[in-house]
Amino acid sequence: MSKPNNAPAKVSTGSSKNNEWFAPGVIIGALVVAELFFHLVMGQGMNFEGGKTDGHPLNVLGIIYSGGPIVPILMTLTLCLIIFSVERILTLNAANGKGSIAEFIKRVQMNLNGNNVDAALGECDKQRGSVANIVRSGLVKYKEMSSNTDMDRDQKIASIQQEIEEATALEMPMLEKNIPIISTIASVGTLIALLGTVLGMIKSFQGMATAGAPDAVKLSSGISEALINTAIGIGTSAVAIIMYNYFTARIDGMSYRVDEASFSMGQTFATHNK
Repeated sequence: MSKPNNAPAKVSTGSSKNNEWFAPGVIIGALVVAELFFHLVMGQGMNFEGGKTDGHPLNVLGIIYSGGPIVPILMTLTLCLIIFSVERILTLNAANGKGSIAEFIKRVQMNLNGNNVDAALGECDKQRGSVANIVRSGLVKYKEMSSNTDMDRDQKIASIQQEIEEATALEMPMLEKNIPIISTIASVGTLIALLGTVLGMIKSFQGMATAGAPDAVKLSSGISEALINTAIGIGTSAVAIIMYNYFTARIDGMSYRVDEASFSMGQTFATHNK
């Protein structure tokens, strides 16, 4: 016997395990890269006067290195933000499918109004992506309910909407995955920057507390460390907030289109099955 078209796809165990390890792998990898870059590249003597890291920075790398041990942590957050943002953009673009979702929903509605469910299913196959998968699940149930004689109209409509809700529940976690990490970066980035700022100010006050004339080098080094950590942390947090809002807005837009399709299916089914 041939496998029905609406049979659920088998979930690959290997793929699921890979997805589970993706986020921890990115975080650990970013931390290793940040530490290596900080010590082996930024900490090179050529970036400082006299060839020593306690000398005056000669370039941007030297300036950032003078931010102290908190800098690699902030660099890790920045790398994670870049990687997860790119991953979410690619995932949401794939979920969006080919072309505009709004136009896709209009074509589906037009075919349903003409009572041509097969054409609507064909539009889903052309569009692809998570939204099309959800709508397709609803259309398969729509077609099934059209020939069902054991249920009344309200039960059929409820069955169609339940099918869409179940399909949405399966697709949405994939769309929302890793977005909480971006939200966490937005919050933690500022706090870690504040920690670096406090450590830098402590070093500055230690320079001022020196007996006799204040240690100008230690004072300037502490202020520099404080400001560098503040700049990196606030910049990372600001971008993370922007990306988080962008991704949530895109997901909300997809959810709205799915709700629109669900409502349209219910209304059209009620009209054609009086």
